[in-house]
Amino acid sequence: MKKEHFYEATIAWTGSENDTTFDYKSYSRNHAVEIDGKQPFIMSADPAFLGDPSKLNPEDCLLVALASCHMLSYLALAAIKGLKIVGYKDHPRGTMIQEDLGGQFSIVMLRPEVTIPAGADSELAQDLHEAANKTCFIASSVNFPVQHEPVVLMLD
Repeated sequence: MKKEHFYEATIAWTGSENDTTFDYKSYSRNHAVEIDGKQPFIMSADPAFLGDPSKLNPEDCLLVALASCHMLSYLALAAIKGLKIVGYKDHPRGTMIQEDLGGQFSIVMLRPEVTIPAGADSELAQDLHEAANKTCFIASSVNFPVQHEPVVLMLD
């Protein structure tokens, strides 16, 4: 059965109060993101594109969305299979290739570290990453490979 889910946000350029886009190097890249019922936050461009390095940028958000979706898919599958997970940490890395004014991500490598209790099925813990990659909505929506190098740790 197919279900549709809808997502909405408001993005507003906050730099327009003091700047214009007359000069590429001088205008602010900061912008506010608001989603009903959630804390608003300020984003910017990547520092390579003259953004504020202290703020999230769209590239950060894409990387985090992929890693978060994989983790949530993985945890759901583990719960369905009865596999106890006691810890999960990821150190994702994305590569973006810029060409002229455009570009695209060429790959994202997820590097999750999953901790399971002693005696748990470590093979299942490893295998669930492949299934999580296939069920992650975000990974299924991008046009570049999302790979993973998982590590399974077992408590003593």
